[in-house]
Amino acid sequence: MVSQEQRRRQLAREKFLRQQQRRTTARRRARVRNTVVASVLGVVVVGSVVSYATGVFKNDDKSANASAEASPSASATSKAPDPCEKAAKGKVKSLSYKKEPAMTIDKSAKYTMELQTTCGDIDIALDAANAPHTVNSFNFLLGKGYLDHTKCHRLTTAGIYVLQCGDPEGTGMGGPGYTIPDENLDAKSLKGDVYPAGTVAMANQYNAQTKEGRDSGGSQFFLVYQDSPLPSDYTPFGTVSESGMKVLKKIADAGESTGQGDGTPNATVVIDKATVTKS
Repeated sequence: MVSQEQRRRQLAREKFLRQQQRRTTARRRARVRNTVVASVLGVVVVGSVVSYATGVFKNDDKSANASAEASPSASATSKAPDPCEKAAKGKVKSLSYKKEPAMTIDKSAKYTMELQTTCGDIDIALDAANAPHTVNSFNFLLGKGYLDHTKCHRLTTAGIYVLQCGDPEGTGMGGPGYTIPDENLDAKSLKGDVYPAGTVAMANQYNAQTKEGRDSGGSQFFLVYQDSPLPSDYTPFGTVSESGMKVLKKIADAGESTGQGDGTPNATVVIDKATVTKS
């Protein structure tokens, strides 16, 4: 007999694969369209990497919604008062780079990423030893003020439970102009195709069906506030502190914009300042 929990995870994974395929097809069509436009205009299109997690967190399919009905987070989709403060003054910087930065971090050292948000501070212990390219990239970008004044643009409250950030455009389509390799996919914490609460991982373009899109991480990442069934295709590179988890819960409790489990956070989550420090 298949248990209810096993069935729930199976439904979530099946939905995940369907959504990945749709996103990949849409991106392929967009790339063709952009190429045609570039030819007509006589310019070279240098687009930033689309690191939207290949639609992993998109809840288009109602057939899998039942998997979240027993979860207390599913009830958090209704409109709630904004629990966050007003954002600090400042503008998002328009930054883009042609290639991944040179490795400058000490892989044996401890690093912490601090997100000073309008909803509270979120401290993340970074795993430089097992995800050096990812940590090095954030160390570089945040040193340039890359994430300052950016919004966390996506919250999912059904099926999987994550807050997605890291896009200066706030659309799910932005990136730093370069990609970084997948790392740490064999992490011991990712047992049973579950990303446990507190995990911070990279969004990417990988399609498990076509096996395309490896090593496509950019700057977008997601913070898991409740155990979420996902295949180990997304670089886990950090762990949220206990106090940071309380901030994530406050954001999740405020729900998202659609009431369907996937949309813009009702809480106005703006990263006023983001830094990486070595200890």
